[in-house]
Amino acid sequence: MHFTDTHTHLYIDAFDDDRDEVVERAIANGVSYFFLPNIDSGSIPAMLALEEKYPDRCFAMMGLHPCSVKENYKEELALVRDWLDRRPFCAIGEIGMDLYWDKTFAHQQEEAFLQQATWAVEKELPIVIHSRETTDVLIQLLQDFNNPALKGIFHCFGGSPEQAQKIIDLGFLLGIGGVATFKKSGLDKTLMEIDLQHIVLETDSPYLSPTPFRGKRNESAHIRIIAEKVAQIKGESLEKVAETTTTNARKIFRKALNLQPG
Repeated sequence: MHFTDTHTHLYIDAFDDDRDEVVERAIANGVSYFFLPNIDSGSIPAMLALEEKYPDRCFAMMGLHPCSVKENYKEELALVRDWLDRRPFCAIGEIGMDLYWDKTFAHQQEEAFLQQATWAVEKELPIVIHSRETTDVLIQLLQDFNNPALKGIFHCFGGSPEQAQKIIDLGFLLGIGGVATFKKSGLDKTLMEIDLQHIVLETDSPYLSPTPFRGKRNESAHIRIIAEKVAQIKGESLEKVAETTTTNARKIFRKALNLQPG
């Protein structure tokens, strides 16, 4: 069985003491690929260093996280653009909007998202979307953007069946992580109505550890726990979940993995 962690921050300091061991544990648990979303200018060196160390397994994205959209966001966006012109990346991400902690820069978050979405179309890259407290807003922005060439993943999806269908109708995939294992998340009801062809798996490590590791550091090896929960909810085998979600990930990141259609 092969799993793909489509969203992991393995490069941040939470893993400084045992990063190699974490990677090896994940590989031992069947994880073949690790996709690394960027945060801002400060995270780029460590992210690229990890990609360089594991070039056939780790793939870097480039983007400006909405929580890093501050007074200097135009400078940060200029740096994102510079990197996109400098070398290949697997996606533009993680981008989007987050109004959970702070609404001060809501307008600037929207502007940054649309700018990066425009670059994604130009570069023929998928986008990976952060949508905390903003799922409906981002769905509407994408509907208004109205470009069928734009594809990607709604990272850490935890919404309703109606939201899921709107996202699927836009041609996007749903990133399913540890929240699926939380008893009161309600995500199980949504997953029962979603075909596996619209799902990819992720950990968002070191965040959002699945049950029974809630409150502890998450890591990519836990993707198997998430897959087991999805299999239970869907009434499918673990092998089927692993195969389908990895195929979905390979399709969306085809350009980075140098895969041909078909």
